[in-house]
Amino acid sequence: MATPEQIDHFLAESEKKAFKRCLYHVKDTDAALDIVQDSMMKLVEHYAGKPIEELPLLFQRILSNSMLDWFRRQKTRKALIVNMSDLEGDDEEGTFDLHEYAAKDSLIHEGDPANLLGQWQTLGLLDELIGQLPARQREAFLLRYLEELDVAQTAAIMGCSEGSVKTHSFRAIQALSKQLIQRGIKS
Repeated sequence: MATPEQIDHFLAESEKKAFKRCLYHVKDTDAALDIVQDSMMKLVEHYAGKPIEELPLLFQRILSNSMLDWFRRQKTRKALIVNMSDLEGDDEEGTFDLHEYAAKDSLIHEGDPANLLGQWQTLGLLDELIGQLPARQREAFLLRYLEELDVAQTAAIMGCSEGSVKTHSFRAIQALSKQLIQRGIKS
């Protein structure tokens, strides 16, 4: 059974990645924050008695289901097809800034200004390209490489086979790699 301290620590470690994953899907900062918060509360309410080792997989599944519920509610409310880009705010506050996220998490390191600029531009481009991936590829990519989950955990969260996860991940990497190479960015 997980202690309250372990649960707090787990949630603190998970919140940024969960927010980022959710934001890629719903493209609405406020909705993403609400979904992540609701998912955390559901985890604590229903699964606090589970061992700490089971919480990451449970949380990812709850988060996935919460995002699906959000989309269903949106569809019901609007009863129209909505262009997902319209959900983004026009101002800086209404959108997620990968550069700000990367700087806070020390993904971009100090050094040569030209190199730093290149890193910023690459992150911005990568953020845009991830957002353009098909939904299942994007979800597999984010779970495998942002959340750092293994194939079995990703398959359980996505509700598909491990082979499908591998296929979606491979196709996402291929698509991203192709787009980056076309833009002159090599590993």
